Amino acid sequence: MKKRAALLFALIACQGLAQAQDVPTLRVGWTIPGEEAKYLMAKRPELFPNLGKAYQIQWTQFQGTSPMVQAMRAKVLDCATMAPMSLANGAIESGLKAYIVAQHVHSDAGHFSVYWAVKEDSPIKTAADLKGKVIGTNAYGAGVYFDMLLWLRQNGIDPDKDVKIVETGFPPAADAIRSGRIDAGPMAQPFALLNEEKGGLRKLFSLSEVASPSVQIFEGCSQEYSDAHPDVVRAYVQDLKHAMSMMNKDPSLAVEVASQVTRAPRELLSKYLFTDKDFARVPDMQPDLDSIQKTYDRYHEAGFLKQALNVRDFYRADLREDTP
Repeated sequence: MKKRAALLFALIACQGLAQAQDVPTLRVGWTIPGEEAKYLMAKRPELFPNLGKAYQIQWTQFQGTSPMVQAMRAKVLDCATMAPMSLANGAIESGLKAYIVAQHVHSDAGHFSVYWAVKEDSPIKTAADLKGKVIGTNAYGAGVYFDMLLWLRQNGIDPDKDVKIVETGFPPAADAIRSGRIDAGPMAQPFALLNEEKGGLRKLFSLSEVASPSVQIFEGCSQEYSDAHPDVVRAYVQDLKHAMSMMNKDPSLAVEVASQVTRAPRELLSKYLFTDKDFARVPDMQPDLDSIQKTYDRYHEAGFLKQALNVRDFYRADLREDTP
C-alpha cells in the first residue's frame, strides 16, 4: 500500500513538473519609471489569470529603453519597454521588427510633462534668454532630448550654436542648477515634486509645448516571437491591461508596488502617482498610434530620423484581443 502511495505521489509530481515545463516563458525587459503595470505583475503575480498558466515571465531590468532594444535585436528579450525614438532607431539602424502592443504613459496638457527649470531668481525668462547658456538634458539621443531640441528650434534658438547642451540625467539636474553648473535642467517625477517642495526653482518650459499628447513609453514585442506565439503575447497583453485597470480603480496598488521596486517612500509616491501630477495613462493601454506617427514625422522632418516610418508597420491589432 505504501509503495502504491509513493508511486502515485511520484506520478503526480512528475505530471505537475511536466505541466510547469510546458508553460512557455516570455522574456521581458523593464526599467524605471512609468511601468507600474509591470511592477504589479512582478510583485503580485497571483492577481493575474494568465500569468503562470498561459505563460510565465523571466524579468530583466535595464537602465533605459535603448539597451532593451539592443537586447531584443540580439534575441535576448521577447518583449520590452520602448520609446518612440528607441524603436525607430532600432528599426532603421539594425532592422529591429517589433509590434507596439500596449501603451504605458503619455504626456498631455492635463497631466505631467517633462519640463526644464531654472533658479527662482534667474534672469532667464524666455527662450531668447537661453542664448549663451548651458542646458542640461537627461541623455543624448533620448526622446526627451530630441523634443528639447525641437522646442529650442521652434523658439529661435540654434541648439548647435546658441547654447551648450550637457548630460545631467534627471536625479542630479536640480543640484546642477542650484550650483550653477547648468542654467536650465530637466525635471521628471519624482524629482520634480521633490524640488517643487524644496523650492528655489521655477519652470521655464515644458515638452507639452512641442506636442500634446505625446507618447512617452510603450510595450513592444518581437514580431518574430509574436508571429510564432500570438496566444502567449495576447495573454501577456491582457494581464497588462488588467493591471492598469486595477491600479486606475485603486492607485494604492501602484504606490505599493512602485515603492517596492524603486524603494521610494510611499508618502512621496502617493502625492503624484495616478494623479494629474503624473504622466497620463490610457485605462486599456491602447497605443495612440496617431501620436506616435506625428512624433516620427516631426523627427524625420527635423533630420533626427534618417528615413520616414509608418507606425502601422509596428502594429498587429489582434494581439490586443481577449484570449479565449
